[in-house]
Amino acid sequence: MNIDVQLGSRSYAIVVERGALASVGARLKSLGVGSRAALVSAAGILSAHGKTVTESLEKAGFTVTTLEVPDGEAAKTLGVAERCWNALLEAGLDRTSTVLALGGGAVGDVAGFVAATYMRGVNFVQLPTTVLAQVDASIGGKTAIDHPRAKNLIGAFHQPRLVLSDPATLLTLPPREFKSGLAEIVKHGIVLDAAYFDDVAASARALLDRDPATLERIIGGSCRLKARVIERDEQEADLRAVLNYGHTIGHALEAASGYERWTHGEAVSLGMVAEARLARQLRLADASTVERQERLLTAVGLPTRAEGIDVDGVLTAMRRDKKSRDGRVPFVLAPTIGAFKVVYDVPPADVRAALASLAG
Repeated sequence: MNIDVQLGSRSYAIVVERGALASVGARLKSLGVGSRAALVSAAGILSAHGKTVTESLEKAGFTVTTLEVPDGEAAKTLGVAERCWNALLEAGLDRTSTVLALGGGAVGDVAGFVAATYMRGVNFVQLPTTVLAQVDASIGGKTAIDHPRAKNLIGAFHQPRLVLSDPATLLTLPPREFKSGLAEIVKHGIVLDAAYFDDVAASARALLDRDPATLERIIGGSCRLKARVIERDEQEADLRAVLNYGHTIGHALEAASGYERWTHGEAVSLGMVAEARLARQLRLADASTVERQERLLTAVGLPTRAEGIDVDGVLTAMRRDKKSRDGRVPFVLAPTIGAFKVVYDVPPADVRAALASLAG
């Protein structure tokens, strides 16, 4: 499946196809970029898929430098970015060269940040290998490293030249990591497309079984939905806020727990449950809309309840949300499946009640 992201001179293709990694060399060469490339990845992913990518690039005439970064959020530091900049300089990469990110969202974030800032911007290619990265993090040009006080605080918008998503890379993911990425798929259905939500619900068992055809169709559907949002709001000015459904509370849950208790997708799942209940408390959504969301999250193996939440810590973290405007925290809420509404000035008591409801 090919999905074009139409952004004028920054347009690019998203390819969702089994075996896509082996085609990266030919596809990159067709873009007319320079002959030097840097492949950024973590050790485990390099072991599993690095040879396929490197051989494809070299066969197409590219000189490849491989940069190994830590797993997960540990990769998203200024120190790691500096090591990457130094390596690019030593390898002779210039403005025509390409940085490729092979891995999950964290690898894509730091590699994209390096590409955005090295020589004021070089070509960038996303090769996502997790569900979360394939349907969300690799699309849209958001790059970042973390700050000690907040996740993804230091970054830039830098669109990729190409996104290649190979569903075959998902077959060996640990179950918890695989399920975590499904939260973003559910999110897209809830706020963007009721028919897609129904397709995901009908396909829940096949998704958990990692049926290849189902993975390709559902991942392609999510990519299509996100691409349409990016086209209309490239730099998160207004419409793109819809993609933060579940994230206002989800990110705060992560921060308040030191990013140790839940995976990102698990926190977003809990965030969607809390924000769905918040919508009902505010009389924006009915009980059926809330129940359908929780039923699907449960069907794909994601959490819908949690004990021992630090409510005060979550509220403090929410006030540091990057999407705040003049200190006002926006909530994306779903009045019905397939629709959304951005609400400001939600009473703290209602947020507390929604968080408290997660325990029951």
